[in-house]
Amino acid sequence: MLNPGQTIGILGGGQLGRMMALAAANLGLKTRILCPEADSPAFQVVQDHICAPYEDEEALARFADGIAVATYEFENVPLATAQFLAARVPLAPGARALELTQDRLTEKTFVRRLGIETAPFEAVDSLEMLEAAVERTGLPAILKTRRFGYDGKGQVTLRTRDDLAAAWEAIGRQSAILEGFVPFEREVSVVAARRADDAFIAYDVTQNVHRNHILHTSTVPADVTPATAEAAATIARTIASALDYVGVFAVELFVVGHGAGQHLVVNEIAPRVHNSGHWTQDGAVTSQFEQHVRAIAGWPLGDSARLGRVEMTNLIGEDADDWAQLLAEPGARLHLYGKNETRAGRKMGHVNRVWRKDSGLPATERESR
Repeated sequence: MLNPGQTIGILGGGQLGRMMALAAANLGLKTRILCPEADSPAFQVVQDHICAPYEDEEALARFADGIAVATYEFENVPLATAQFLAARVPLAPGARALELTQDRLTEKTFVRRLGIETAPFEAVDSLEMLEAAVERTGLPAILKTRRFGYDGKGQVTLRTRDDLAAAWEAIGRQSAILEGFVPFEREVSVVAARRADDAFIAYDVTQNVHRNHILHTSTVPADVTPATAEAAATIARTIASALDYVGVFAVELFVVGHGAGQHLVVNEIAPRVHNSGHWTQDGAVTSQFEQHVRAIAGWPLGDSARLGRVEMTNLIGEDADDWAQLLAEPGARLHLYGKNETRAGRKMGHVNRVWRKDSGLPATERESR
């Protein structure tokens, strides 16, 4: 267990690392960031950072010196980096979670072996394998690179057999996975935390809407039955226990069917704090960032109770230019990431809107707004 005043090392200097560092500071913990980008927004909020490639072992050794635990803000940290650190300091979550979730085929296979439903999938290593896989999964389907894809990068939707050759070229002829179509009603996620002693807590299921493959809004509570919400938490706990996971993570899910016929299909696991959990900063007793710090520090997990109906909206590119209007909006809570350059498709911040349970609205209206 960490003591206040000790230092957490974070690999990655983006907005997630920034918000983790801010949460740690509120708990009296220090943070050290290692990231190769000199303009990393997390550098702005910590006193101690190292700007170096993740493969630089001399820099990694300096990073490890004096920290009590290491963690990471994104899953594309090189596995060798995680293993180097794990040999020197506690690493949470562990290298196995990183290794498994970096490869979509390995991840899907792992989930299926736990008895949890996924989309039908096939390994693809050539155009000929793609053609054979389509015969089994049918169309439409999605061709995804096995590694290094996020926010819609590294994937192509296939609608007819005429799309196959172009799609294979579009992903650079890389090892891939073909995922069959899931006729889902909505996309949801469950953000949860596990401590090393198997203590576990999940937040309410979040309903997500994407635009151009990037998360646009997350709303809680999601439009799911109580049984489906319970099933989502059970899925998350099963995955976390099987990985011996420590920290906050998210499971992205498809909701299939209606009412009593609803069931869940796992889409992806994210071994880190997650965009769809940003609502917790203002809409839950304990934010996902504080929760992650608590979990990796070995501290008691915080209360995950929701404070009301919450909607998180991502600010993408020039959306963040409306910061003044958002600050003037009653009830809106603005979070900007300190990024120096606005680019199309770049996450610049988010805004949370909370309709509190104690707002005086009738209970039915509170939960439906």
